[in-house]
Amino acid sequence: MSTKPMPPQFAEQIAAIREFNRFYTAHLGLLRRRHLDGEFALTEARILYEISAQPKVTAATLQDTLELDAGYMSRLLSGLIRRKLIRRVTSDTDAREKPLVLTATGQKAVARLNEQSMRHIRDMLAHLNTADRDALVASLAGVRSLLEGRTPPLRIVRLTEVNDDALAILHEYYEAVHVVQRDKPGSIQKLIDTPASGVWLAYLGDEVAGCVVLRKLANLRGASECKRLYVKPGARGKHIADKLLDAQEAFARDEGIEWIYLDSYDDLKAAIALYEKRGYEHCERYNDNPQATVFMRKYVGWDGTPSFSAEP
Repeated sequence: MSTKPMPPQFAEQIAAIREFNRFYTAHLGLLRRRHLDGEFALTEARILYEISAQPKVTAATLQDTLELDAGYMSRLLSGLIRRKLIRRVTSDTDAREKPLVLTATGQKAVARLNEQSMRHIRDMLAHLNTADRDALVASLAGVRSLLEGRTPPLRIVRLTEVNDDALAILHEYYEAVHVVQRDKPGSIQKLIDTPASGVWLAYLGDEVAGCVVLRKLANLRGASECKRLYVKPGARGKHIADKLLDAQEAFARDEGIEWIYLDSYDDLKAAIALYEKRGYEHCERYNDNPQATVFMRKYVGWDGTPSFSAEP
């Protein structure tokens, strides 16, 4: 039987995923005989966790959730029942079903498993800083979303008051690009309240995924400044930065702003390329930001023709 040749790029992608599988199964200890070096095999521990999270779950539901063979599932459940970790009870709705619950012994076992798992993951993440941990969690969410074939809806929200989501993602941005001049919560709220200024957050589902800030420039007539454009690593590749900038530019136009300025530095090549693609042109320095080496501006007025030069 002949098979169609696999495209080289697809073969390389498969090899990369297989290599990562070998890495994380060893790194997470999934190859050990006992999960977390405790008293249970990995599948037994997962069954106990699912019953703890869903009291009175049926064996059929467990089988579907864990994608296990019916015979294998039956043997595992029988073993856990013999060890007095779980028991069958009468269903409230269907006398033919015998849902599963944890015994008192099983509840103690799950508590130990949860403690062991928390300690294991904590130790594994201990060498990472906050930004790296956030990036890791976002990346895992992105992988899950891709493999499940679902894309959470994207929302762009202009804030009316500073919130925890804004503080968290701005802090992640500061850490990611090593910002020296950082905004305090009070100054962020003042910026939100200032005409021709604002803060926008991008949400994928309920999770904040990106941000951008617009600040009125007092020293340049008819101009504001684009600041803090950032998209979490796990959310990139979805044109979120473009959507944030679209919202910002539309707002600026409605506010009568003709020019949007921004600063950056040479190492942020992807960001600079994005700005250039969106029509930003390089210009002279317009501020005293000690980190900035690149200065750009874009005309966003309604008629496409600037009525004046906004050069410093």
